[in-house]
Amino acid sequence: MKETNPATEPIGQNLIKLKQLCFSVFVFLVLIFTVIAITYQPPDPWLESAPALTKFFTQSENATFKNDNSILKTGEDLQSVSAPAVPPALVIEPITEQVIEKSEKVANMTLQSSGCEDLQVVNCSDPRVLITVEKFNLKWFKSIVFLEYQTPVNGSKPNECDVAWRFRNKKEKSWRKYRDFRRFEFGTGKNCNKIVHAGGWHSGINARRQRNRVNSTKSGGNILKITSTFRDEEINDTIPSLGSEMNFRKGRYLYYSRGGDYCKGMNHYMWSFLCGLGEAMYLNRTFVMDLSICLAGSYNPSGKDEEGKDFRYYFDFEHLKELASIVEESEFLRDWKKWDRAHKKKVPVRKVVTHKVTPMQLSKDRSTIIWRQFDAPEPENYWYRVCEGQAAKHIQRPWHVLWKSKRLMNIVTEISGQMDWDFDAVHVVRGEKAQNKELWPHLDADTSPDALVVKLQGMIQPRRNLYIATNEPFYNYFDKLRSHFKVHLLDDYKALWGNTSDWYNETMLLNNGWPVEFDGYMRVAVDTEVLYRQRRVWKHFII
Repeated sequence: MKETNPATEPIGQNLIKLKQLCFSVFVFLVLIFTVIAITYQPPDPWLESAPALTKFFTQSENATFKNDNSILKTGEDLQSVSAPAVPPALVIEPITEQVIEKSEKVANMTLQSSGCEDLQVVNCSDPRVLITVEKFNLKWFKSIVFLEYQTPVNGSKPNECDVAWRFRNKKEKSWRKYRDFRRFEFGTGKNCNKIVHAGGWHSGINARRQRNRVNSTKSGGNILKITSTFRDEEINDTIPSLGSEMNFRKGRYLYYSRGGDYCKGMNHYMWSFLCGLGEAMYLNRTFVMDLSICLAGSYNPSGKDEEGKDFRYYFDFEHLKELASIVEESEFLRDWKKWDRAHKKKVPVRKVVTHKVTPMQLSKDRSTIIWRQFDAPEPENYWYRVCEGQAAKHIQRPWHVLWKSKRLMNIVTEISGQMDWDFDAVHVVRGEKAQNKELWPHLDADTSPDALVVKLQGMIQPRRNLYIATNEPFYNYFDKLRSHFKVHLLDDYKALWGNTSDWYNETMLLNNGWPVEFDGYMRVAVDTEVLYRQRRVWKHFII
């Protein structure tokens, strides 16, 4: 009979126990990973701050340079720089050196070879004049993509031509186009093929295209008139209509009642709005959209919430309705009531009273209207709660549909253009933070005029254009910097939203003839976008 080795039995048993222990640990780790995968919420790019502080600032002793959410991003800021989303119908070949060379061959000669030494009057319609302007622009405006030019027209003198063109800034990742028109002075005699002087932003007034005039009046306690108002023809933010009753009945809609997100900060509001729109896209339904926004008191000097703000003041409604199926709330409710009055069979409605009913559970619902109602107390009545948990795997917030209003972007372009697209920028956040010594003990000193002068002198060349994006309420606070740099503040450009501006008149039309305030959120949006367009590839943030 074979004898067993008693020493081998415990070893075998121990190996089995070790395997069981390893398997238990593996199962436990898988369980933990599964729980994390289900509950993890990716960071919101809207709530993320802008790029970190530069190395110089972060190395400052006792610095209070910390990121916050005062830098506002929208869809065009999150797109790829090299591949903006361009509708096929709007694709225009940029004016490059290769394109200019082809134009020169067509012209078959240059100004110099045409025997222009005796030229005293410039023929602005000559294609060679435009070629000279195109070369000049490509040389001096490196941050601009030139899309198309208009035929030059005569300036105020015999050797001047006014030229208009459409362009896009390389740092703006949308496909939107803007216009500039400048006056160019050509040399005479031997210098007749050269531009001896170029005017500034919008100096070529003879090349300015006349815009459509719209007259609007409003009667009431006061009579307000808009006379000779210019409408930007490239903005079409009219409210779409459903059309006939049958069109309404054939549709499928997702309707969100107003919830606790109303009058919250704009970041909160848009995070929730994109959740609702994302669910509508997931369900293949038309989203019922309330264009009325309540602006949180944090954006208003009074500190009070302001209702009745139009979505189109802040965001590009034209772009939104091109990429998403939406209907305005009042239009929707009117057509709904009209149908129910005219027909015995009412419109099928599925009422959802809690956010815990997931989009996946509604995916096969055939009701004409899915009506989400947010009547629970906060925070259960926030729209974004719909996109939490398991729904986060299925609902993608459509950031690409959300751009800043072109009316605000026209102001951004105007400010950048007046600085000839050649400026540096800093972001100085003070306001109430500077007074809060407990939370920000060094902020007041670190952002004092003397401290700013010391920090910026080593980083920006003297007499450069310096744009300061700031919430500092006192205009003269940065006067010490003016002896070193050409300082620009947002308030230097008040005329761009004053009562004679295009922005003022266009927003007044949206507001039924009543003036619109250029509020705190608009200021931050414009400040942010000008900041993005500075010359340097790096950015200064002093927060």
